[in-house]
Amino acid sequence: MTATPHLPLGTHLLADLSGVAPARLVDCSQIEQLLREAAQAAGAQVLHGHFHSFGPGMGVTGVLLLAESHISLHTWPEHGFAAIDIFMCGAAQPQRALDIIIDALQATGCAVQNVRRAPAG
Repeated sequence: MTATPHLPLGTHLLADLSGVAPARLVDCSQIEQLLREAAQAAGAQVLHGHFHSFGPGMGVTGVLLLAESHISLHTWPEHGFAAIDIFMCGAAQPQRALDIIIDALQATGCAVQNVRRAPAG
């Protein structure tokens, strides 16, 4: 497969999701599947993923490495909270990925920072 060159321009979304049912924030395999679906919906290519549970009923941390950059997630089920980090360059659409994640987690609150990334100069 030939890699598609990407310009060093992109969108970096930082999202704090609140009001999430704790059961939605503890299963590594479900969270990984969700992030993979979100990446696909955004038009991104997944290169590798790694997810870790901190134990039964505890939070999850995980990352998908993308050809376009990454999606990461950290959860705190005891607070109904998830921190999401989505950075994508090229034609990928990070907002689509975030919308999928918010909908699946059924977050009641969402604070988003949207940062344009580009070389200085």
